[in-house]
Amino acid sequence: MQHLIEMSGIKKSFAGVVALQNANLHIAPGEVHAIIGQNGAGKSTLIKILTGVYRRDAGEVTINGTPSTVSTPREAQDAGIATIYQELSLVPLRSVTENVMMGYEPRTRFGTIDWKAAHKRTREILERFGIDIDVKAQLGSYSTAIQQLVAIARAVSLNAQLVIMDEATSSLDDQEIEILFSVVRELKKEGVAVLYISHFLDELYQICDRVTIMRDGQTVGQRVISETTKLGLISEMLGRDPEEIEAAGMTGLGGGEKAEPGSSLFEAENISTARGLKDVSLTLRKGEIVGLGGLLGSGRTETARALFGLDGLKSGKIDAHGSSGQIGTPAEAIAAGVGFLTEDRKREGIVPHMSVRENMTLALLPKLKTMGMVDRKRETELVERFIKSLGIKTSGMEQPIRELSGGNQQKVLLARWLALEPEVLILDEPTRGVDVGAKFEIQSIIREYVDKGLGVLLISSEFEELVEGADRIVVLRDGFSITELENPGVTEEALIAAIAHHHEEAAA
Repeated sequence: MQHLIEMSGIKKSFAGVVALQNANLHIAPGEVHAIIGQNGAGKSTLIKILTGVYRRDAGEVTINGTPSTVSTPREAQDAGIATIYQELSLVPLRSVTENVMMGYEPRTRFGTIDWKAAHKRTREILERFGIDIDVKAQLGSYSTAIQQLVAIARAVSLNAQLVIMDEATSSLDDQEIEILFSVVRELKKEGVAVLYISHFLDELYQICDRVTIMRDGQTVGQRVISETTKLGLISEMLGRDPEEIEAAGMTGLGGGEKAEPGSSLFEAENISTARGLKDVSLTLRKGEIVGLGGLLGSGRTETARALFGLDGLKSGKIDAHGSSGQIGTPAEAIAAGVGFLTEDRKREGIVPHMSVRENMTLALLPKLKTMGMVDRKRETELVERFIKSLGIKTSGMEQPIRELSGGNQQKVLLARWLALEPEVLILDEPTRGVDVGAKFEIQSIIREYVDKGLGVLLISSEFEELVEGADRIVVLRDGFSITELENPGVTEEALIAAIAHHHEEAAA
């Protein structure tokens, strides 16, 4: 069988650091093919070579049996390869039509853009996705989920032979994911191949035919996904024995004996904000993890923002070690021993052009100063200690953080807060967008600090992570805290039932 895409023996190094060594990828026409591996395994580098962002040092690439001469992303598009990146490359201030048609606008016989035809073509494309919106409106006026679907629509409109979807469902709800999957199935029927990259293994079993597994810059396996177990995939990704992974429960938050929680660290009583919180109460004690459970829009992130002083209170009070009502700003929260790891590490966490060292010590600089000058020796010692203890993979502390994998960026941000020695740490989706291996490592780090007395407020859209990791789960709905579930004994079914029961009561 002739493959649509054949990448064989691919090698790539950056400043002497090997990123790919004997990497292979074979995709058949009309196939939905997954590529998985830990952050840093080489997935992104391999894709960027295929799409002309990087040039390979060695190896062969063919498209439809012809050696590839693709050296730019535009040439990749012209060769029938369309890419939808996790970080959307759209222009929010431009209209939906302008975003979908950008670079391929229909022209009148006078050479000007034929807007009537462009709007009509855009509507036709969006109809395939079940999207009925005003194509003349600014894209930025729509939700992130709609913007994601517009990006997919643009890729499909280019008559691609291969559509690369990089974490395409990361900002979609269940209904929108099903719309996306229906489009993928339609593309498959039309003979268009899809290369699907996702950290959610369950999605692969719903939509993919085969999977390529990468580890440490190499292709370590290619499997028919219906003939492979999830445990088998994780085992190959991590290069670890399946029994060892199974014994660990595939999560570092659970497992082992949990110490009894200590005294109260943090209490929120009947808090409300202008951003949608109406009445939320919770208590966090020393050495415990309290989860915030609920559907999208239930008020989880809004609760975190209020507790960290990002949003002012309309009513209620926050008591952190007796400082009742004094957390009105992030500076006051930090002074009270509270840290906050945001869910959006790209926009609200990392400073991309700064180094690992600078990102890690950003919040700690005032404490590192001696007579107005930063003590570089202390700073270096601290950074080296956290790089080692958290297992951050980097060529050195001066490496720009943007060059690190998502999982390692998240570890740097975690180190930023741990370096402050907080008593309370609010974690909003701490394992979102990282692979199974990095997820396990981050969860293990969190549990290690909790066992030493840290109090953690954990927000996760993955019910499994809450059920396995949290000592207690506060369930939210529409800005209210509606019930509390206590471990051990909580199941995903029980959590879902608690949410559904209260939704049914509200609808009655």
